[in-house]
Amino acid sequence: MSAKDAPPPLPEPLLVEVADSHTHLDMQSGTVEEALAKAAAVGVTTVVQVGCDVKGSRWAAETAAAHANVHAAVALHPNEAPRIVLGDPDGWSRQGAREGGGDAALDDALAEIDRLAALPHVRGVGETGLDFFRTGPEGVAAQERSFRAHIEIAKRHGKALVIHDREAHADVLRVLDEEGAPERTVFHCYSGDAEMAEICAAKGYYMSFAGNVTFKNAQPLRDALAVAPLELVLVETDAPFLTPAPFRGRPNAPYLIPVTVRAMAEVRGIGENELAEAIAVNTARAFDY
Repeated sequence: MSAKDAPPPLPEPLLVEVADSHTHLDMQSGTVEEALAKAAAVGVTTVVQVGCDVKGSRWAAETAAAHANVHAAVALHPNEAPRIVLGDPDGWSRQGAREGGGDAALDDALAEIDRLAALPHVRGVGETGLDFFRTGPEGVAAQERSFRAHIEIAKRHGKALVIHDREAHADVLRVLDEEGAPERTVFHCYSGDAEMAEICAAKGYYMSFAGNVTFKNAQPLRDALAVAPLELVLVETDAPFLTPAPFRGRPNAPYLIPVTVRAMAEVRGIGENELAEAIAVNTARAFDY
């Protein structure tokens, strides 16, 4: 294993336990038990396991049912919806090449997400939203239809809505306004600027910051974190992606949350314990556990 693929070392433990509000244990190496043990060793005692397609959402629900400190979120990722409708000839997602199934196939997939969302250990509906980075104009209608359906599912089941917003800020905010956002809405891997953070704050949306807040070029994210109300701030890994500096490019996992928490505390100008206490309370409130 090259140094680049080697897992980063365990950080100094946090003294106040926190939650990783967004992770993908099914995409990480090792067992769930190993991941949870490493995380708990540094004070990360709760994780929200997030589904991106039907199979991953079923796995998230099963994993949450088996582990008291794992909560599930279930959804079709914004990039998954167009693949279901139009097909995925390149097999870019983990399911290999697929034929398009049209709107009926999307309806079937959404019905399964709806069924999973009713389960008690499923605490969120997500990650859903809009992604104009990877999906071209031909996929926008499917994405938006899927997003609106997920908002309705979240509201009907009284679950948190977990939003994936990539290069689509104005449209995500527009759809939330048009549909009426659920009581608890989380912008996962918050990617807006300070101005958008003020809009989210006014609407009571949670903003979850990931390891990219530590990247050199991420000053707009740090500016957003600086103005976000403390009671709306969460932390996440989005592991195995977005590993915080100085480990960028190496595999991410929930045990690296302390690295991001410390960087965030510095941006806020507060102690890491104070930030961790706020994050712990906020995450439990956001996901109702």
